[in-house]
Amino acid sequence: MRCPYCGDVSDKVVDSRENDDGTVIRRRRECLSCGKRFTTYEHVELAPLFVTKRDGRREAFDRNKVIGGIIKACEKRPVSIEKIERIVEDIEKALRSKADMEVSSKDIGEMVMDKLAILDEVAYVRFASVYRQFKDVRQFMRELEGMFGDDVRKGKG
Repeated sequence: MRCPYCGDVSDKVVDSRENDDGTVIRRRRECLSCGKRFTTYEHVELAPLFVTKRDGRREAFDRNKVIGGIIKACEKRPVSIEKIERIVEDIEKALRSKADMEVSSKDIGEMVMDKLAILDEVAYVRFASVYRQFKDVRQFMRELEGMFGDDVRKGKG
C-alpha cells in the first residue's frame, strides 16, 4: 500500500476491524518511512452493478461517488467518516441483494436521502437541494415543509 503522504510503500498495520457483516475490513496503517497514519478499506469484489443515469447513460456503480456526495452534504457537520462508510455499505448491500444488477441513479439518491434524514437533517437538506435540483426557494421550502410540517411556516424548524 502506497503512503498517501510520502508515497513510500513500506507500512505496518496498526489495527484491523471488520464491519458487522464481514464484507469490509478497515485497516489503520502506519508508514514506516514518514511515520504518518492512514486508513484503508478492503471490499469484496463482486459482480458489477450498473447505474442508469437520468439521461439514459449506463455506468458501473462507484461507491466513491456516493461517498463523495455524502461527504459534501455532511461538510462541517458532526458526522464521522465511519458513519458515512456505513451508509454506503448499507446502500450497496441493499442494491446487491436485488436480483437485478442494474439500478437507477434516482433509487440511489432516494436511499441516500432516507439515510441522511435519520442521521443529520442539515446534511439531508443539502443533499436533497443538489439531488432534486431545486430551481427556487419555493421548492426548497416545500422540501422543508415535507420534513418538518407546519413548524417551518411558523419559524419553529
